[in-house]
Amino acid sequence: MEPKFFTLGAFEFVADVQIIKGKLESEGIPVFLRDENTLNSDPLISSAIGGVKLQVYGRDKEKALEIYNEIRAYAVDDEGNPIICPNCKARKSEAYYERKGIFNKLFPFFEKRKYKCLQCGMITNQP
Repeated sequence: MEPKFFTLGAFEFVADVQIIKGKLESEGIPVFLRDENTLNSDPLISSAIGGVKLQVYGRDKEKALEIYNEIRAYAVDDEGNPIICPNCKARKSEAYYERKGIFNKLFPFFEKRKYKCLQCGMITNQP
């Protein structure tokens, strides 16, 4: 049985997801923002709850992923250059947090940022 909802991504701020939400809805895909109201009332807890989650129905997953991958922003270094995967050399990485252990779950901003390649799945500490 297919899950009812599929999470396309999580965003630190509600404003970050609005353009993607609008694009998906303009293509006829219903969009749901989980934890949107919580972050609108207290944006400082975004890291603690994992941000606002952009969700679509499971039946719309493939079409939504295709649209999302066309317009999504990938991770960049301090100079604005894309993060390059050392394994497959792809320029499609995003910030990744493991949140292992109680300390990093309670204080996620202390965890060092890692990057996950969206092509091969490798997790790296670069840049």
